[in-house]
Amino acid sequence: MTDAATRAAGILKEHRESIDRLDAILVYTLAERFKHTQAVGQLKAEHDLPPSDPSRESRQIERLERLSSEADLDPDFAKKFLNFIISEVIRHHEKLQK
Repeated sequence: MTDAATRAAGILKEHRESIDRLDAILVYTLAERFKHTQAVGQLKAEHDLPPSDPSRESRQIERLERLSSEADLDPDFAKKFLNFIISEVIRHHEKLQK
């Protein structure tokens, strides 16, 4: 292997290690988020509140779009990601209401 290839392999390894750490952070962060949304769903079920709050969801999407722009992340990707999470949360809340 040439010196340049060896350096590139080292840089690649560092990037992959960072990606692995960030993936772990994402997983644990999502787990923590879902613990809170489960508690919200339980509270909604106990008090006969609707599983979905379109007004809040809309505000959250706007907030995420703003944050993603600040973070230089594609806002369309961020919106799709949050919409997926919201749909999962609503699905969990609907299960709790049965």
